[in-house]
Amino acid sequence: KNTGVSEAILNTQEKLGVDSELSVYHPLTGEKIPVWIANFVLGEYGSGAVMSVPAHDARDHAFAKKYALPIKPVIQAPSNWDFTEAAYLEKGTLINSGPYDQLSSHDAIEAITKELTKNKAGKERTTYRLRDWGISRQRYWGTPIPIIHCANCGTVPVPESDLPVHLPTHLLPDGKTSPLCSDEDFLSTHCPRCGKPARRETDTMDTFVESSWYYARYCSYNQSKRILDNRANDWLPVSQYIGGIEHAILHLLYARFIHKVLRDLGFVSSDEPFGRLLTQGMVLKNGEKMSKSKGNSVAPEPLIQKYGADALRFFIIFSAPPTQTLEWSDQGVEGAYRFLKKLWHIAHLFEEEIQLINKKPQQERDFKFSCPTLKQSAHTFYVLLDRSCKDMERQHFNTVASSAMKLLNLAEAVISPASASADSIQKLPFIQTLLSALLRILSPITPHISQYLWNRLGL
Repeated sequence: KNTGVSEAILNTQEKLGVDSELSVYHPLTGEKIPVWIANFVLGEYGSGAVMSVPAHDARDHAFAKKYALPIKPVIQAPSNWDFTEAAYLEKGTLINSGPYDQLSSHDAIEAITKELTKNKAGKERTTYRLRDWGISRQRYWGTPIPIIHCANCGTVPVPESDLPVHLPTHLLPDGKTSPLCSDEDFLSTHCPRCGKPARRETDTMDTFVESSWYYARYCSYNQSKRILDNRANDWLPVSQYIGGIEHAILHLLYARFIHKVLRDLGFVSSDEPFGRLLTQGMVLKNGEKMSKSKGNSVAPEPLIQKYGADALRFFIIFSAPPTQTLEWSDQGVEGAYRFLKKLWHIAHLFEEEIQLINKKPQQERDFKFSCPTLKQSAHTFYVLLDRSCKDMERQHFNTVASSAMKLLNLAEAVISPASASADSIQKLPFIQTLLSALLRILSPITPHISQYLWNRLGL
C-alpha cells in the first residue's frame, strides 16, 4: 500500500510490519536479532536497515507493543518510569549495555563507533536528509520564478540586470487557475539570448523559499542596495528555531542550506542560522493529526470565551512535552480552568495581607520557621522551584506546568485548617514568597492572569 513519507505521516500512521523470519547477528555482542520489515523505516535513509530501540524511540515503541516484541531499556530513566507505557527519549547514562554501562550517551556513541571501526563492522558517517524540493506553486501570490521560456533557446534565466521580476498587481484570482497564465502583459517578453518572442514562467515560489532566509533580511529590512548588510551579522544566528516535525527535513534543512550559500557568498559570517532547535509535536484529535483539510480542527474562540486564553495555553503546555504529540481534550481545558480558578481564589484570599507584607522592609518579609510543618513545606517549595527553573531551561514546559500545580497544592495545604497548628504570622510571609515565585513561573504560560494577580498583590 502506498503511503506518505513525511515526518508527520510517519509519526501518526499505524505502525505495521512483517516478520521476515530472517536473523542477523549484533556486530558487538553476537546476539541473534530478528529482522522485521516496517512501514516507517525509509529505504533511502542510511542503508535502509536500522537497529530498533523500542525503549527509547517512540515509533519503535509503538511497533514493539503492537507485535509484543521485547522492550529493553539501555538508558537510565527515572525510577517511576513505565517502559510498557512510553519510551524514554532523553539522553542519559547507559545500562544493560555491557562494557558501556555508566557511560553518558555522548561518550557511549564515541566508544561504540570506535569499536565498530576497529572491528571493520562499521564506520562513522554523516547522513544528510536533504531531499529534492519542489519549490514551484501554480498560484498568483508568491515570488516570481525568474525564468523565460524560449522556443529557440529553451529555458533561460532572467538577466540579473532585469531582476527583480515584478508581479502585476491588478489581477483577481478566480479560484481555478493562476491569473498570470492569461495576462499577456506579464507573459509576453523577449528571450535575453536570441531576442525572439518568449514567455515568462507563470509558477511562483513556495513561501518556504522566502522563510528560509527572511530571518536575515529582517535585520536589513530597509537596505535597498543589496540583499543584506552588516546588521545581519550583528543579530545572527537566530537564538531559537521552533518548527513542526514536518519541517525537520524540509524547511530547517533548506534554511541551513541557503544560509551556507549566503555565507559562501560573503553576505553572512555565521556557519549556522539557528542556535537552538525545538521540534514541536503535532496536535491530534481522536488519534488523527488535527488540520483544516481533514475538518477535525478545534476553533479556539468558543473555548476562549468560556474558559479564557490562559486556560487553553496551560492545557496545551501541561498535556505533553513540546516535542511530542498532544491529544486534544475539552475536559483537559476544563481542568486547566479549575487550576486557574484555585490560583485566583488563593491570591484574593490573601490579597490585603500580602500587600501589607510588601510594604515592610526585606528582613521582615523573610520567613523564619519554628514550626516543623512549615519547615517541611519550605523544603518542598525550594525543591519545586529549583526543578521548575531547570525544566524551563531544558524546555520541558509540561513539567514546569506540573510543578506550578504542585506549588499551588502546597499553598492550599499550608493554609488549610489541618495545618492550623502552624503560626499564622509565619504562614503569611511563606504564602507571599510562594505566590511571588509561582506567578513568575506561570508568566510565560498564562501571562494574562499572572500579570493581573502580580499587580493586584503589589509584588
